[in-house]
Amino acid sequence: MEIEMPMHPLTHPSALGICPEMLEVAGEAIRAGDFNLAAEIYSSQLADLQQPDRGLCLRKADSLVRAGRISEALDSYCVAASLGKLRPEELPLLVESIARSLREKEPGLRSTAGRDEDEDADGGSVEDDPLDLFSCGLCRCLLHEPSTVECGHTFCRRCLEPDSVTDCMLCKRALARKDGLPNGRRLDVVLGGLLEKLFATESRARGLWIDGEVLWQNRNLTEALQKYDEAVAMAPSSGRLLCQRAELHLEMNNASQAVQDASSLCHIKPLWPKAHYLKATALSKALRNDEALQEYFLCVALKPKWTKVRLEAQKILAELFSSVFEKQDMPTPLHPLQGGVASRPIKPPALLRTLRPLAQKPTSSSKDSDLSVTKSTSPDESSSRPWESSPAPPADGSGTSSKSLADILASVPTPTAGLKRKPSDDGFFSPPSKLLKRDDSSDVKPAPVCGGRVVPTHLLDSGDMECSLCMRLFYEPVATPCGHTFCLKCLERCLDHNPNCPLCKENLSEFLSTRGYNKTLLMEEVLQRYLASELAERKKIHEEEMKELSNLNQEVPIFVCTMAFPTIPCPLHVFEPRYRLMIRRSMETGTKQFGMCIADELKGFADYGCMLEVQDVKFFPDGRSVVETIGVSRFKVLSHGQRDGYHTAKIEYLEDKKVEGEELGELLKLHDAVYELANSWFTSLKDDMKTQIVSHFGHLPGKVPDPQSSGSGPAWCWWLLAVLPLENRAQLTILSMSVLKDRLLAIRKVLIFVMRKRPR
Repeated sequence: MEIEMPMHPLTHPSALGICPEMLEVAGEAIRAGDFNLAAEIYSSQLADLQQPDRGLCLRKADSLVRAGRISEALDSYCVAASLGKLRPEELPLLVESIARSLREKEPGLRSTAGRDEDEDADGGSVEDDPLDLFSCGLCRCLLHEPSTVECGHTFCRRCLEPDSVTDCMLCKRALARKDGLPNGRRLDVVLGGLLEKLFATESRARGLWIDGEVLWQNRNLTEALQKYDEAVAMAPSSGRLLCQRAELHLEMNNASQAVQDASSLCHIKPLWPKAHYLKATALSKALRNDEALQEYFLCVALKPKWTKVRLEAQKILAELFSSVFEKQDMPTPLHPLQGGVASRPIKPPALLRTLRPLAQKPTSSSKDSDLSVTKSTSPDESSSRPWESSPAPPADGSGTSSKSLADILASVPTPTAGLKRKPSDDGFFSPPSKLLKRDDSSDVKPAPVCGGRVVPTHLLDSGDMECSLCMRLFYEPVATPCGHTFCLKCLERCLDHNPNCPLCKENLSEFLSTRGYNKTLLMEEVLQRYLASELAERKKIHEEEMKELSNLNQEVPIFVCTMAFPTIPCPLHVFEPRYRLMIRRSMETGTKQFGMCIADELKGFADYGCMLEVQDVKFFPDGRSVVETIGVSRFKVLSHGQRDGYHTAKIEYLEDKKVEGEELGELLKLHDAVYELANSWFTSLKDDMKTQIVSHFGHLPGKVPDPQSSGSGPAWCWWLLAVLPLENRAQLTILSMSVLKDRLLAIRKVLIFVMRKRPR
């Protein structure tokens, strides 16, 4: 991320002897990217001054930073700080350069920074708790009191309670309003029991965690902390849990405890920006600004666009640069870049203590430091700075001594004048690979890699996943609004008879009317992943049943009701449970067909009928439905049977016998004559009667050139048979005829009889 070079103001450059033309040349060098040249120009201008100019020192420092010469830049920043307190807005380039150096030398940081988000984001989603099979898609934690919504996805019931949750975050389907649900969202009973069995400890910890959140919201902080402590004791590797307890410690001003939790969190999630931000905040509250600065640097390296963190880093860095010059009576160097006592810029001990961990190799005693950088030290050069050879004791009061940053900076070779140097040549910041490794000696053990929970499959029993209706493994499991789970087909059969839940008897009329039978996706995934063999056997049984039901010769479902004819619409009002099941099965098998026969006192239904094909189904809240069908073919019943309460039959299909030669000629003449007679009869009807017939059956179909083109004969014959005032038995006799000539003769007799009986 590039930052525009700030142009710090100068104090009357003409009065000080600063050459404006040279400043313009330096500005051009900056715009051209030659930061080394700009730094040399600013150095030469400073060398000609009797008193150093603060703005010019800052310009030089920024140029050195952009050139990658950080150790030299620190000298200039120190001089500027001695002349006037540094402001946070004067240090963006230094902070960004340090963070960029970290990213360039650590592949893990580069890959994480490449997923940077919006500037206002809090760093919570990068290296966040990954979603696994048993995680809630809203809180990203183990499902607690799981509730399955209409689309089939499952979330924590508590996560669904806010009114702001209006759509499923996984499929974007609109969810039912909470006030429209009886007693609100319900616990998915089967999944809830399964989670408590498989993840007993984590489930209890999650419950305590949620109790703590509620207490925290109610401002009972002490009791909330007790709940969090119990939860952490059960689930010490939960990053989000540690994160929240650290935040609670901060709110309770328990800075040292917050530091401990944040440090553990950084071990668990070394590439989570929020973890390091939390640690930096805790360290800052504990007045350990030097350590906090290290964490802020790492935050910026992990998340370059996190403006809030960069400003915090700049603020602390400005305070560290300026603190010593405010607290001690130290003479201002008269000529910082020339000989004399003040020939080198003063480096405040506080700043040295802050940047020391960034400039030396990590040791076994510095486990709390998540950020360390290395640089070799020249003994000869370190001894040439006696006034810097004894750094102040560490801020934590431990008294541990180590080489000062000044010693290390002295070993950095000064570039030859006029030679450009790449930013990476400085070598000042070089984070070790240990940054990305978790500390094995830590009491907190890391979470499972790839975010997958270890499922104790030995605890998973197929008996936990059985439908309470069919007593078999769930197949296409569906959760009702009251929280119970059944096989889809089992639930539908029960609702055919009664619109109440088979277990708790809660009314499911609305659920029945919307037909919101979406499979519980989590349950389906558990079955496929952990009970694959049992599910395969269950699926095999189901497929065999469907294959048997889809055989429209051996076991055809029969609707015993009225006469139906090929090509003629036949709307049905279905309300009996047995026929609800029959219609649904015809849709599930994909045949969308069933037979229609009239009743028979002896056999149950007649020996002849017509196959109907479903075109549309409209359901009502009470389970009734209106089914739009149309006749497709005739059949003869070979044997009668029953299945699950409705009639079935073994059948053979009927087709008209075709004729040729003279018989065909006679058939055509008869066909045309009967059609004209039928048309004459229909035309002679009163208008209101014709309107009723057309509204139910449509207009009289047209005459076809070849009446034998269809196995059932011309459509107009069946239309006429449907509208003529004949008893069912007479219609059945004509329907059963397999000779078109016989059917035409029978229809002609009926027409002649009807026309003679018509009142004049």
